[in-house]
This record gives sequence, C-alpha cells and structure tokens, in this order.
Amino acid sequence: MARYRGSGPNNNTGCLDPPATRFEPDPDSVRSRSFSLDQQLHGLPKLLTLMCKGLSSLPSTCLEKAKEMRVKLSHLTETHQKHKVQNGRSIQDLETLLNSKCALQAFHSFLCSEFSEENLEFWLACEDYRVSPSHLQKTKASSIYSQFIIPDATQEVNLDAETREALLSVMDSPCADTFNKAQQKIFSLMSKDSFPRFLRSHHCMEAIKAF
Repeated sequence: MARYRGSGPNNNTGCLDPPATRFEPDPDSVRSRSFSLDQQLHGLPKLLTLMCKGLSSLPSTCLEKAKEMRVKLSHLTETHQKHKVQNGRSIQDLETLLNSKCALQAFHSFLCSEFSEENLEFWLACEDYRVSPSHLQKTKASSIYSQFIIPDATQEVNLDAETREALLSVMDSPCADTFNKAQQKIFSLMSKDSFPRFLRSHHCMEAIKAF
C-alpha cells in the first residue's frame, strides 16, 4: 500500500518533497584550503623540483623550461620574504630610525618629553662634523666639546672620563674621526636605554604611520 505524503508545490503526485538541506561548509575544511601567499610561495619551488624529476623522460627543452621556472619562483619567494622582513621591521632598530626623517623627528620629540634630547643632538652634531670641510673642523670640534663634553656643559652627555680626556687631548688638532668613539658610545646608550621606551610610546605609533 502506497504511503500518502501530502502535497507540495513542485510535486504533482501529491507527495511532499523532502526539506531542502542548507549547505554549511565545514570550518576545518575551509581553513585547510585557505592558504596565505607565504604558504603558496613557499611550496612552489618544492613542487617544481618534483615536477622536474618527473619530466626527466621528456625532451630536454621541456626540462630546462621547468628548471628555469623553478629558479624564477625561488627568487620571487626570496624577494617576498625580504620585503616582508623590511616591512615588519619598520623602525625596530635605531639605525633605521636615524635614516628616516619622519622617524627621527618623532624620536627627537620623545626625547624632549623625557628631557634627554642632548644624546640625539650630540649624535647629529657628530654626523655634521664628520662631513665638514677640514678648514671648519677645529671650530666645530671646539663647539661640540664646549656644548656636550665638558663637565656642566649646557647639554652634557654621559661619557666616561677616559673618553673625555681623549677628546680634550686632540682638540688642538682635530680630524674627521675625532668624535667617532664618543658618538658610538652615545649611539649604544640610546639604543639600549631611550630607544626601547620610544618604541612603546605614542610618538613611535605616529612615526610608523608616516614611515
């Protein structure tokens, strides 16, 4: 005996169609198919290597083309990773910061807020001195020494006694690298002390936006 199932809009026999089932993708399945650009690029050279091995029975021209493609994609992967690292670093080291005008201004503003801008200004004065013509070196060296080096100077920087004495001994005949050692010491001091605090400040966030 046939079982009566009622009536439905698309069923002329009087039988109901089974309810439509809504397709719900499996989240795990979706995630497994969602590959980032990094994953895709990383896997391509390996895939092409396997393809090259499988193409050994084909004419040599086909094999060479496959090898050439593998080299190009390997280069693309390396370039992508390099740019990724550079973008990720942004201003994560002091040397990068000092070579960016916007970041340098933000760092200077931060140091002013901490009343410690003398370190950066000394470093910049040394940079200017290092590229100055020889006939201006003595005048600029004297100015740097009196502003940053001597005890109780208006912007005295934190240098050890040995470095100060070494600078004093060459003030009569300075040369292009006179302040190199002192400049490096102040660079290290900023890198270990004020720079990490700068990275956590709102000044850094503003610099990153403009970087």
